[in-house]
Amino acid sequence: MPGENLTRDEARERAALPSVDGYDVALDLRSAVQEGEAARTFRSRTTVRFRCAEPGAATFADLVAPSVTAVTLNGRELDPAEVFDGTRVALAGLAAENTLVVDAQCAYSRTGEGLHRFVDPEDGEVYLYTQYEPADARRVFANFEQPDLKAPFRFEVTAPDGWVVLSNGAQEGEPEGGTYRFAETQPISTYITAVVAGPYHYVSDTYRRTLADGTELEIPLGALCRKGLSRHFDPADIFTVTKQGLDFFHEHFDYPYPFGKYDQAFVPEYNIGAMENPGCVTFREEFVFRGKVTEASYERRANVILHEMAHMWFGDLVTMQWWDDLWLKESFADFMGALSLVEATRFTNGWITFANGRKAWAYRADQLPSTHPVTADIRDLEDAKLNFDGITYAKGAAVLKQLVAYVGRDAFLEGARRYFKRHAYGNTRLTDLLSVLEETSGRDLATWSRAWLETAGVNALTPQATYDAEGRVTELSILQEAAPERPELRPHRVAVGLYRRENADGALVRYARAELDVSGPRTVVTELTGADRPELILVNDDDLTYCKVRFDERSLETLRGHLGEITEPLSRALCWSAVWGLTRDGLMPARDYLDLVLRFAGRESDIGVLQSLHSQAGYALTHYTAPEHRDLAAQELAQGALHELRLAEPGSGHQLSWARFFASVATTAADLQLLQGLLDGTAKIDGLDVDQELRWTFLEPLAAHGAADQAAVDTELRRDDTASGRRHHVRCLAARPSAEVKARAWADVVESDELSNALVEATISGFVQASQRELTAPYAPKYFDAVERLWRERSIEIGMAVVRGLFPAHQDRQETLDAADAWLSGHADAPPALRRLVSEARDDLARALRAQSCDAQAAR
Repeated sequence: MPGENLTRDEARERAALPSVDGYDVALDLRSAVQEGEAARTFRSRTTVRFRCAEPGAATFADLVAPSVTAVTLNGRELDPAEVFDGTRVALAGLAAENTLVVDAQCAYSRTGEGLHRFVDPEDGEVYLYTQYEPADARRVFANFEQPDLKAPFRFEVTAPDGWVVLSNGAQEGEPEGGTYRFAETQPISTYITAVVAGPYHYVSDTYRRTLADGTELEIPLGALCRKGLSRHFDPADIFTVTKQGLDFFHEHFDYPYPFGKYDQAFVPEYNIGAMENPGCVTFREEFVFRGKVTEASYERRANVILHEMAHMWFGDLVTMQWWDDLWLKESFADFMGALSLVEATRFTNGWITFANGRKAWAYRADQLPSTHPVTADIRDLEDAKLNFDGITYAKGAAVLKQLVAYVGRDAFLEGARRYFKRHAYGNTRLTDLLSVLEETSGRDLATWSRAWLETAGVNALTPQATYDAEGRVTELSILQEAAPERPELRPHRVAVGLYRRENADGALVRYARAELDVSGPRTVVTELTGADRPELILVNDDDLTYCKVRFDERSLETLRGHLGEITEPLSRALCWSAVWGLTRDGLMPARDYLDLVLRFAGRESDIGVLQSLHSQAGYALTHYTAPEHRDLAAQELAQGALHELRLAEPGSGHQLSWARFFASVATTAADLQLLQGLLDGTAKIDGLDVDQELRWTFLEPLAAHGAADQAAVDTELRRDDTASGRRHHVRCLAARPSAEVKARAWADVVESDELSNALVEATISGFVQASQRELTAPYAPKYFDAVERLWRERSIEIGMAVVRGLFPAHQDRQETLDAADAWLSGHADAPPALRRLVSEARDDLARALRAQSCDAQAAR
């Protein structure tokens, strides 16, 4: 991996020496609009003022750059050839007070790490933005790249005429000679500094609030995107959610937003969802919707806006000391984002999305061999990069949701308020948070923390009931289990719901509920003794805890016949989540799960749940269905999807979701002919607007099944020769069923590093087609031959995309599993982060083979 890693031990040792008083960073970005070699680098001049706890000691600054022009330390010129090794600047003979000046040529990025440069194919305009987490600020300016060496930053940026230029601080005055100067920030970590520059479309607004002491708070708001996307931009909705979030957090945190302005930039070729740079939040531009989307997409965008806003307090104002406690910001942002979404915006069903979507991510991550406690052991920066996962985010948020129930909401929020005031602009560890929560709740949280934050794994809760002759409950107990390799049994706060149908054709309704604490292997629910016999027992009703939900046999039979008849949307979502968990664990045949989707998904009222069902059904078809049953299962899914598509309300989000799902499972000549007809206008479905994004959705399966050739794909690009269109074009070309096409796609990703991050992802997505297993089989051994070299040569973002994306998951047979095992055993000294990625993919494949075996046995 280019660029030297930084270990936790090195960071701890360095933190004992410097106290950073401030940075002045000057960037000259005028080269961005040039061509060829001139557009590869930019000038970066950094002045760092810092004190040293041990005068005479030595340390180092971080910088990843092609070249360094000059280095001076306390007025003394240092020879760059002697002190700069490509990733670090050696600093010896430090004084009590120091000034370091580094003048360097830094490289523009095409991988989304550092200062990313994007040329819009639609109009030739150049757009720049930074993305650093966890440690890529060193690609833009010299610094001490670790979160506990906070400092104020002052940026100045020289840019081409007519550009919009933003940083964390507000712009000071008008630009002079193309140079923009920005106000000094509060003390922040290097990884959340930011610069956004280019001819962006910028819209402004203002948030105002009267604080408790009577003072008026005014926050300038901005929202921006590429000019080419401006016709699709909807800043009014973005500002509405932003203001609702600011109201919510000010009401509950009692700490005024501390970073002045609040810009939100939607930027191209972004690797992640968003980044919480204070005063200058960045988002992937896919949140600017080019076509019709469902309400779930707007909810997702609102949730991300609020998640990043929560970080202004959890993460930016108070920051973890090292990446071990990454959860201190991510878990809190995930939880507070969901809470504010439900209580402050129109998306009042956000907890359903959380239960069905975010927690599914957590449950998967927590069953991988790489699972880890919420408070993780992060040895170095590569470990940190991989720990932005479902445990750090969603499991942590689910655990915090339970903690709120355990200590009480008022105590929890008062603890947050004390935490902010006590540690403002500082760095913290787990113990700092627990101490304030113990103060406000009066509870000892050490035992709770050990069970939930310091151990890994997920428990399964199963109901067990006995009944008397009259059909009443004599005893209902909850059995708690853990995987043998993760044997921890935890305390759970759960609700248990009893459901029945009021008549033979009636809906399933809850008629009894008990809430209790579960601990140990068996807990009796005394409150439900004597209740009428239920048709369905739902453990973890209302989603109070984090667990895998299991069913007794009668409940499972009820779900097989009546899952869609559960009246409560959250309870229904929990049942969907539970049967998906059974399918993943090889306890329910994939054909049974697909049958449930075919019979009941059409009744699902929550669009987010429906889209999850479509995604999971597609995954079950591809990975969990017995190979001999796949073709028939695909045809049945496509027929069912088309049936629901025709029944759905014209113009509705449900109709759009069914249209996309139909395209994803279409395989027969008749299905492909319908897709082609919808594209060329010879076929119509009432209310379905086949806009440009939907056209690309329909074109990819046509290309993958050989029903659309390169000429057809090129023709579509001429209709949509935009940045988005180019990505779709690359994906569709790579999807075609040709050995020559696959060889070219493989070479473009594996043998060349010319593609940008976005086009690498698009090429991989097209290359990997479930219907082309035989065509891509020769690449399984090539993957294992190339993967270590790729990890060594590429940036970590590209390395992660390639290692995950090209793993031969569709070669789902024992030989591939054996090949993965052989690679792992033969590469014990490979970088731990690489081994983790291969091990995770190997585990997914092993799970798929177990699920396929379960499905095959069901046919016998």
